[in-house]
Amino acid sequence: MDTIAVISDIHSNLPALEAVLKDIRNRGIHRIVCLGDLVGKGPQPAETVDRIREACQVTVQGNWDEGINHPQEQEAGRWQQERIGPERLRFLLEPPFCHNLRMSGRSIRLMHASPESVYTRVPFKADKKAKLAMFNNTPSTGAFPGGGEPDVAGYGDIHVSFLQTIKSKQRSGLLLFNTGSVGLPYDGIPQASYTILEGILDSVETAPFSVHTVRVPYDNEAVVRIAEKVGSPNLERFAYEVRSGLEQ
Repeated sequence: MDTIAVISDIHSNLPALEAVLKDIRNRGIHRIVCLGDLVGKGPQPAETVDRIREACQVTVQGNWDEGINHPQEQEAGRWQQERIGPERLRFLLEPPFCHNLRMSGRSIRLMHASPESVYTRVPFKADKKAKLAMFNNTPSTGAFPGGGEPDVAGYGDIHVSFLQTIKSKQRSGLLLFNTGSVGLPYDGIPQASYTILEGILDSVETAPFSVHTVRVPYDNEAVVRIAEKVGSPNLERFAYEVRSGLEQ
């Protein structure tokens, strides 16, 4: 069986990222897909970009990665831009909108937020119509390679991991999952979150397939100390979110 690790929403939290990458290595997983939002919020945006470039075979674009390239009115945004630097900022504009693959006969689309845009949020409590739309082909996604639409959709953005079967009269077997967040989970569990896909890669034949979430504890206080040392803006909010696993 083949395995793929799917990570998302690191938000400049390098200690959390390193803990996740160590867990992935320990499991013998060699393929990592990142669903964006490398930067923002945390104290080490440049280091996080560099580490993702080293570790991930595929990275798709997140809303922070696109948005940080715009003129910044807030101090926190300017602080992030200065530390990222021009070359890394250009890199953050390069990733594709989504990544499509086949595994054990399943057509899988991985993206940051939704098929519409990196800024269109689909929360855990979204209605059925919004969740069914996660399987659509759109101008942003383009057509699914080989035809049809995905029957598995995975995304990040909301910082809350879940796995849900979506029922439809038109289509059966739709599976929607969220990876949660490496750097700032918002489900009340202050541990890094990522997803493992397991099956036979590039196979159109039906075979065993699984999706499961992994939670990885790490030294939360270490990243708070780094943020204090470098003078991160919005330090109080960042520290609260890191320690509690909740959005302030």
